[in-house]
Amino acid sequence: MPMDDILMDCEEAMEKAIDHLKHELRGIRTGRASPALVENIRVDYYGSPTELRSIAAISVPEATQILIKPFSPQDIKAIERAINESKIGLTPHSDGKQLRLVLPPLSQERRLQLVAQCKHIAETAKVAIRNARRDANKLLETEKKGGILTEDEEQRGKEQVQELTKTYEGKVDELIEHKRQEILQV
Repeated sequence: MPMDDILMDCEEAMEKAIDHLKHELRGIRTGRASPALVENIRVDYYGSPTELRSIAAISVPEATQILIKPFSPQDIKAIERAINESKIGLTPHSDGKQLRLVLPPLSQERRLQLVAQCKHIAETAKVAIRNARRDANKLLETEKKGGILTEDEEQRGKEQVQELTKTYEGKVDELIEHKRQEILQV
């Protein structure tokens, strides 16, 4: 496998880790309501776990409220149960046709818990990035042993992989710092 392909695969894996991190961070609550807080909750829909966004319309009528309108009114109980089991810390209020989730103001203690949760998610992303680095370095070593790459090319490849690692870890730090600022804003 040529060195360019190894580097491209490595960068692709690191980019996937960043995309996953962004997706995870969308679901962490800040001071405002966002459909992302609930859209990925799995609802037991006729025996199979289905994302909430697939069976209901989710909107934000006010900055501190999420409105969930099931496409089928008989699904409201299953949605309510799934929200209660999801541990997002919100209690749904039903009027028989739709659910309202009212977001209480975040306490300082809860904000710090959310920041800690973000840091944990960031560490998971960094582990994925480092795993991509490890895999790329192993491939470079294998290609050198197979005679496809010279020692200098292998060394240059490892340096480029390390640069990619630093770049993507920097992106993780940027994303987490931005989310931290968002959460701690009062």
